[in-house]
Amino acid sequence: MSTVTIVLQDAPYGSEKVWNALRLSQALLTTTSKVRIFLYADSVVSAKKGQNPPKGYYNVGDMLEELIQKGVEVRSCLTCTQARGLRQEDFIDGAVIGKTIDLARWVAEGGQVMVF
Repeated sequence: MSTVTIVLQDAPYGSEKVWNALRLSQALLTTTSKVRIFLYADSVVSAKKGQNPPKGYYNVGDMLEELIQKGVEVRSCLTCTQARGLRQEDFIDGAVIGKTIDLARWVAEGGQVMVF
């Protein structure tokens, strides 16, 4: 099984980078890939529970929840999370506040790394 680590950096809404990365993650899971997602900078808000985008607009929080339920590991940068006033209890179930060392370990373990 191949492993793909996806690093997100942009806000969940405003551009489609996060949305496209999550759609790619869904597709990768169908190819027997293991997927891990690390949230940096404004992308940490992607894991915030209670998102309420306009009707007909994609919901990044719901997409992340679905991925987590399928076994995707999601970690958020501690420094970035704290800078935005978020805490673990603000996140959807399964999204974990981590550290850059977690991402460093993922990269060192091998596999592909994609940055959005």
